[in-house]
Amino acid sequence: MKNKKIREIILGKALDPMKLETRHSMALVAFLAWVGLGADGLSSSAYGPEETFKALGGHAHLGLYMAIATAVTVFIIALAYNQVIELFPTGGGGYRVASKLVGPYMGLISGCALILDYVLTIAISIASGVDALASFLPLGFQPYKLWAEVFFIGLLIVMNLRGLKEAIQILLPIFLGFVATHLILIVYGIFAHASHLPELVPNTLVETGELAKSIGWTGVAGMLLLAYSQGGGTYTGLEAVSNNVNLLAEPRVRTGKVTMLYMALSLAFTAGGIILLYLLWDAMPTPGETLNASTFKSIIASMGLGGPLLNQALLVIVLAFEAGLLFVAANTGFLGGPSVLSNMAADSWVPHKFRYLSTRLVTQNGILVMGLAALAILFWTAGSVTLLVVLYSISVFLTFAISLFGLCLYWMRNRVQGTHWLRRLLLSLLGFVICAGILIILVIERFAEGGWATAVIIAAIAALCIFIRKHYAHTKRAIHSVDEVFASQPFGPGAEPIEPNPDEQTAVFIVGTSRGGGLHALLWVQRMFPGHFKNFIFVNARTVDSHAYGGEGALEKMRTEAAETLEYFVDFCHSHGMASASYIGFGTDAVDEITKLCEEISNEFPNAIFFTSKLIFATDNWFTRLLHNQAALAVQRRLHLEGLQMVILPMKV
Repeated sequence: MKNKKIREIILGKALDPMKLETRHSMALVAFLAWVGLGADGLSSSAYGPEETFKALGGHAHLGLYMAIATAVTVFIIALAYNQVIELFPTGGGGYRVASKLVGPYMGLISGCALILDYVLTIAISIASGVDALASFLPLGFQPYKLWAEVFFIGLLIVMNLRGLKEAIQILLPIFLGFVATHLILIVYGIFAHASHLPELVPNTLVETGELAKSIGWTGVAGMLLLAYSQGGGTYTGLEAVSNNVNLLAEPRVRTGKVTMLYMALSLAFTAGGIILLYLLWDAMPTPGETLNASTFKSIIASMGLGGPLLNQALLVIVLAFEAGLLFVAANTGFLGGPSVLSNMAADSWVPHKFRYLSTRLVTQNGILVMGLAALAILFWTAGSVTLLVVLYSISVFLTFAISLFGLCLYWMRNRVQGTHWLRRLLLSLLGFVICAGILIILVIERFAEGGWATAVIIAAIAALCIFIRKHYAHTKRAIHSVDEVFASQPFGPGAEPIEPNPDEQTAVFIVGTSRGGGLHALLWVQRMFPGHFKNFIFVNARTVDSHAYGGEGALEKMRTEAAETLEYFVDFCHSHGMASASYIGFGTDAVDEITKLCEEISNEFPNAIFFTSKLIFATDNWFTRLLHNQAALAVQRRLHLEGLQMVILPMKV
């Protein structure tokens, strides 16, 4: 079986990016976006509320404050991030906010934190999910948990390489099962103890007052603040929509806001409701069980649906959906991480190849990197959820704090009448104070328990990004200098177009965006083969990457720019009395498109020889080959196999 056929079976048939209906069929409506992007936030209710409640120690009555604070905080962060959706409707979220509103280097820090955040989203969700499944299995399964995590990550990689909507639709039943089972348990659990609700507030106030007499109000405030910060993992995932607005159906801003509303309502209800259940049902830590498991066990037993076996079966179903949702949440990392890498690639912080789409119109390179990085983190931490939560929370709140600080700066600079700037500024400021406070406490309290590793990883990624950007900047300046040299090449007096004769000797030039590079090849051929070639054909194949595929307007702009570049070369030849024409193609793989165009040209012009330029670096090594695609060599190899002649002209930079 041919490799291409095997690839189609695993990943699905190729999609045409130039068809208008393709993007519309892939774009996510608010409901599917809630499933694909909201699962990360909602799944945090499996471990966030528990961390909060445990931090209260023996003072469980303070849980009422935590339930209220959790729900309110979710809405504050969600409403603040609605502003990000409005200001940056093409996606990018925290990275774009920091880059545009604070500065490029702060944007870099935010982007690095987001990349780590999404890698950890995959790692912690898979690890937590496998832990939940392992609780139903014999202890002999424990040594194999890590390999089970490897299997599930591999499965998600393949699903996402097939296309994001397919991955979401497969995971949809799990998401809905979690929502339904937890909604029933929370509502029943609260109403079953409704008689305790009237006395809950007075009793809480009395017990808080008594606690303050023994440790002081400062001690009470410190205890609440520490518990609040320990549950910071609850709010992770709220930024996913703003990072991926480009994946949403039109009108994107409205779809994004509706999705954010779904996320905020579901997370506030679930996380706040679970903390309230802990309080009403006197939840106590049980060896080998999560607080959710022990609390849900008590609630199911009180329903009187059947005997112990049925109750155990129902508990298994509930916790299985919880584990399943964690796997759905891991998928958010495969949606958001490649999007951040793509945005950073557009600014040359990471290799440009992270903008490239596969034949299934997903950022294949980003998906593979996120999956492999998550595997590396899991092997390094041995799948320890405790350590992963520390790394995760710090990276998330670093991004939150930078983004909300950027929004504060924006509204202070844009105090325009009628924009409700003051209200938005106060909302952003409140969110910044909350997130910065949680971040500071987490760093101080958890620095020795893994917080240092977060700082080291983000710093290492940032240093590498700075090195990559400097290389791209140097290359860009070198190409610009070549363009300037050839910009002075004068047009001739001719104005009439001259059609190529298919029977004549033909020079075909594969050109890119650099006019200097194209003219360099043209003049080199004329100098080396004076009077030999009568026809001069120019070919350009544009790569439809993640940014060009951001919408129909971006595609049309790319078409226009490509046509203008080719028109320049054709007009230059016509002005000098040379027969000339141009061909253009669009696709996700430039090598495939160029090869197809060259084969078409060779059929029409049998006496054709192909030419292109290639950047040659003084120090050529694996790093430069990683940062620059090797399209010229790949095309030459393909054409030689077809019996066509191609010459690569060196262009030293």
